Amino acid sequence: MRANRVVRIMVMMLMGVVFIALGGYVVMRLWNWLLPSLFAWHMITFWQALGLLLLCRILFGRIGSSGMARANFRRRLKERWGQMTPEERERFRHGMRARCGSFPGEPAAEPKA
Repeated sequence: MRANRVVRIMVMMLMGVVFIALGGYVVMRLWNWLLPSLFAWHMITFWQALGLLLLCRILFGRIGSSGMARANFRRRLKERWGQMTPEERERFRHGMRARCGSFPGEPAAEPKA
């Protein structure tokens, strides 16, 4: 039983390494195919492509948050919303409007005096 778990972990680690390497290779090939001819930029190496992937993940990705985490958050929010009374919902909406402004399709928030 324990040996099966170790094998699974090793296979998952290998798949992760292969996935990252494939992603770096694809980024490198696309960059070197498009950008030097379009914008006269330099070609990049495999390691630079991996660095670019990491930079994009940091700037635009959600580190530590998977699709399942977002789905669970939405589910919990929907459950909480269903348990609120109409007065609590309106108080929540008012607080969100005060912080974020009006939502699409709703009238604008009243300006503060």
